[in-house]
Formats: sequence, structure tokens, C-alpha cells
Amino acid sequence: MGAHLSFLISKEIDQQIIYTSSFDQQSYLPFTGSKHQINFSGLMDMQNIWEGLPEICLQNIFHYLGDQDRFNAALVCKRWNQVMNSATLWKFRIITFRGRSITSCVTEYNSAVWYIYRFGKYVKNLEIRFLNSYNTFFTRKFQNVMTNILSSLGRRNQRLKSLSMPYLDMERLIWKSHTRDAFVKSLCTFLRKMGSRLEYLNLRGAKMSFQHGQEVLHSLSYSRSVTNITKLDIEDFFSSHLHVYHYETFIHAMSSFQNLSILSLNYSCISDDLLQVLCANCSHSLLTINIKCHLYNPHLQIVWGMYWAQLANKARNLCVNFYIVKVLLYSHLSRILLREIPVRHISIRSSYLSDPEWYISPTLLELLPNYRKTLKKLTLELNNSHEIVDEQLLNLILSCNSLHYVKIWAFLDVQFVEAVLQNCEQDKIFLRTMKVRIYTSNYDTSGEDQSLCEILGRHMDFILRNMDYYNVVTCPML
Repeated sequence: MGAHLSFLISKEIDQQIIYTSSFDQQSYLPFTGSKHQINFSGLMDMQNIWEGLPEICLQNIFHYLGDQDRFNAALVCKRWNQVMNSATLWKFRIITFRGRSITSCVTEYNSAVWYIYRFGKYVKNLEIRFLNSYNTFFTRKFQNVMTNILSSLGRRNQRLKSLSMPYLDMERLIWKSHTRDAFVKSLCTFLRKMGSRLEYLNLRGAKMSFQHGQEVLHSLSYSRSVTNITKLDIEDFFSSHLHVYHYETFIHAMSSFQNLSILSLNYSCISDDLLQVLCANCSHSLLTINIKCHLYNPHLQIVWGMYWAQLANKARNLCVNFYIVKVLLYSHLSRILLREIPVRHISIRSSYLSDPEWYISPTLLELLPNYRKTLKKLTLELNNSHEIVDEQLLNLILSCNSLHYVKIWAFLDVQFVEAVLQNCEQDKIFLRTMKVRIYTSNYDTSGEDQSLCEILGRHMDFILRNMDYYNVVTCPML
């Protein structure tokens, strides 16, 4: 730890953070020599340097240390111990439960509980990660520990602003019904106490039943009719098969959010009623809506464009980002990608599935051009072995006035890349990031690779001057 701290103190001094009254103008001089040379009047030795460091400097150094090194440093002297108990050192925390073995499980859980009891009152941003659990024992243990953690935070903490518990995946069989019920109960109890203070809640991937999900959302506004949350991530929050847009109680729960700026959810939650609620309650603050639409989630409901238009008209700075997975049929996409939506980023992925009934051309020709004034990022990952889309893609890119980011993985000809670069050089396209993976049915891609190298050589000067990131490769798709 000593060598680590010595390096950090040199780094801290190099950044010239020491400017407080602990050093007067004569005892602290700017650096005039090589790196890590320190010029102090009286040739202060390293011990005196450590003793004279201001508290803010020590805090910045201790930020780089892990828990064990922090605990060791707290034993050095009374002053370091006092600094180590500064709230600023403990306000951000990620607690990870991996559940790899019983021994590691006990260690992780005991450490987490000890930390919350010792420093939980300082935490402002907390993230809980429950990774790779494969049996009911670890899940039950996690539930018990979380009950203790949430109970302790509810009693001691007055600072918490952000809570994140992503990818709990409570649909899995390792979550027995009594374990699931107990976890949701403790979470709801905690949110009833802290919901009025929270500004960010992330329960992405929780995959709860509708009843449990409703209890969690309602608990946020338990003590008052509205909640102060500004960022809400409930993507995959409900079980994947649920038609959430059918439930009036979901709309009622969402009406308590009146200051949302960022909302992430599934398309299975989108309805006319939800758009009207957002328009009435959050139009003054709403900036971003992230929508995930998966083939195996409900997505065939009818949503009227007039309600999207009303929301976009009142929330002037609204940007909508679509993340569409395996939904490629034009009849489905035309229900979702309405022209009234102010789409900023659209991602369409077919994964590695190839279906002769799926054609992306109508979407490229008729739907996506509706966003030529608003679209800034385009991501397409397509297995289009039965379809040529080079010309449609190029015309789409040319038609989008604000497009600056392109990521395309598809069966393409290498000349597509040169056509894009030529239009960039002619100021017809203003791309700053270009990622292209050219699929090919041949195992040997040497011919395509040679062509790409020649294209890169011809346009190298332009790429270096005008693009932040450029990556074009070939990939056999056998």
C-alpha cells in the first residue's frame, strides 16, 4: 500500500491540487524540474509532506484506493482515520454479489452488510449487482442480506439520490415464490421511506410479475401523491409476456411521476393513455424516452400518431430512441415507427436469424426517411443474405441531415464504404463515427480486405481530419 500511496501523492501534486492555506507561498513552489521533482523550502522530507497534506488532497488520493487499502490507511494515524470517515469517500458504492461458492457468498454478504452499517449513512449513489446466481440457496441468501441492507439504509440514510439494481431476472426458477415475495416486500418498504428523496431508480431487467411491479411503482409515491424521480429505467421491469399497456393501474402508477426527464421502458408499456399522462405531467421536463421492442414481447397494439404529436409539441426537446430486436416485418414496424415520433436514435437488430419473409428494404425506403430531420444515430445489425440493401442504405444516409453516427453490420459490397466516404468529402454527409462490419459468405476475405485497405488509403486524410472514430472490417458469415 505504501508504494501505491507514494505514487498517488506524486500524481496529486503533479496536478497542482495543493493550493490551500496549509502551504504558504514560500513553502509551496510550482514545479520547475522533471516529473515528480518537488521543491519545498527547507527541503521537507516525505514524512513532512504527508503530514502537511490538506484534507481535500488526502480525500482525492484515498478515492483511488480499494476497501482493504482504505481500512489499512485508516490505521496509520488519527488524522487519516478522520479523513477516511469523510462522507465524500463513501457516497458512491457498487456492491456485487457473484454467488460463485458458499465461502465467497458468505464473504461478499458479510462485507456488504458491514459496509452499509458502517458507511451507509453517507451513500448517495448505490448500485446492487446480483450476478450469475445458479441455485436457490444464493438467491435466498441474497434476499436476506438485501432485507438487512435496505432496512439499515431506511433507518440511517438521509442522502440517497440514486438506486440501481439491474438484471435481477426474477422470472428464473431460482427465485422461489416466498423468496420473491419477501424481496419485493422489503424493497417496497424501503421505497415508501426513501421514495420522496430518490431522483434515479434503475430496475432494468427485474422481470417481475405485474402485481409485484405495481407494488414497487406505487410505493414510490406512498407518502405523497407525486414522486421526485427524474430518471426511471423500467426496461424489462415486467415479465416479458405481459401486455402492460392493457392495465389501467399501470397508467395510474405512472401518473405519479411528474418530473421525469429520462424514461426507459418496453414498447409493451406504450399506449395512448400513457402518452397522454406524460404529456400532461412531464412535458415541461421530459427529454428522452428509450423504448425497447423485442419480437417476443407484446408489440402489436395500436398507438395513434396524434398522441405522439401532442407529446412532441409540448415537450419541445424530446428525443425518442428505439431499440428494436428481431422485429423486421414491415407490417409490425409500421405500427411502431410512426412519423410523428421525434426519433433521434434507432437500432434494428435481427441477430443471426435469417428469415426469407423478413425484408428490411421497405423499412429503409418508407419508414426511416420520415426521421431525416431528427435522426442522429443509426444502428443496423442485419442478416440480409437474401436481400441487397446497399443502394437503399446509401440513400437513407444521404437523406438524414443530422446523422453523425452510423453502425451497420450487414451483407454489403465494399464499394458501399467508398460511396459513403466520397459523399462525406463532398459535404453531403456529416458523419463523425462510422462502424461497418461487412458480412460475406466466403471464408476467405482477403479480396475484400485488400479493397478496404485501398479505400482507406485513398480517404485517409479526410478520415483523420473529420472523423472521431472509423472502423470497417469484413466478417465471414457461414
